[in-house]
Amino acid sequence: MRLAFMGTPDFAVPSLAELIASGHEVVAVYSQPPRPKGRGQKLTPSPVHAFAETMGLPVFTPESMKSPEAIETFRSLDVDAACVVAYGQILKTEVLEAPHLGCFNLHGSLLPRWRGAAPIQRAIMAGDRQTGVQIMRMSEGLDEGAILLSEIMDIRPDDTAATLSERMSHTGASLWPRALAAIERGGAEGTEQAGEPTYARKITPAEARIDWSRPAAEVDAHIRGLSPFPGAWFEAASTERPVRVKALMSRVAEGSGAPGQVLDGSLRIACGDGAVQLLRVQRAGKAAQTPDEMLRGFPLPAGTVLA
Repeated sequence: MRLAFMGTPDFAVPSLAELIASGHEVVAVYSQPPRPKGRGQKLTPSPVHAFAETMGLPVFTPESMKSPEAIETFRSLDVDAACVVAYGQILKTEVLEAPHLGCFNLHGSLLPRWRGAAPIQRAIMAGDRQTGVQIMRMSEGLDEGAILLSEIMDIRPDDTAATLSERMSHTGASLWPRALAAIERGGAEGTEQAGEPTYARKITPAEARIDWSRPAAEVDAHIRGLSPFPGAWFEAASTERPVRVKALMSRVAEGSGAPGQVLDGSLRIACGDGAVQLLRVQRAGKAAQTPDEMLRGFPLPAGTVLA
């Protein structure tokens, strides 16, 4: 099939690789424009953009797919289908209707649960035991299209957003050959979504702060769901000025105390009910460390209360 691919982050790269390996003709790759990155704020292409260039594929990076110019360029590609994975832009009807067979999206949840921008993070943060990847026929509504293929996946007790996303990206990529075969032979109308939808709104900086008054299981899920980005954080005062510290990995532990109280010399922290053991932390401006490594240069003795 003659395809356009639309994607931006690391999560989308395995899907593009699978489409190429399956022998489809990817005539164009769309990705978000290069953004400033790092201390030098150098314009850096997205992971999909960089991978596509290594494969010799033409890459388009319009600021908006809503502009008449971008829509006309897309139409002129004359593709059979568009495969979309975390592209990061809303597609207008003119774009959705341009491919002969339609536009199809790989989504990281079991729809209609967790429609929207951050389904993987929200699933972990909510304490869900299962999630999945689904390929759907795109419609104008937010993740409301009919489902073509699904794969259910367990969320492990030690999963972070990063580890779960990595597994889901490869499992999702493996669905494309079957989905496209069905689409090509005209047997891909799909199944309409059923049930009450929930929405995975974008993560805001304000909600990343840890609320130690919540039960330990919720604090642990909050930490893992936001790891590594943007990173759940707290403030600790080992010096005169509080320092922001990200918690990147944790597990539920035994113990009790005032919410936010350090219970021992390994950063076991009391919550509203129970405690969490921090396993990976990162001070502002520093590399990620184990608690032991951080505490050698930034002591937080038992009894310290974190904010």
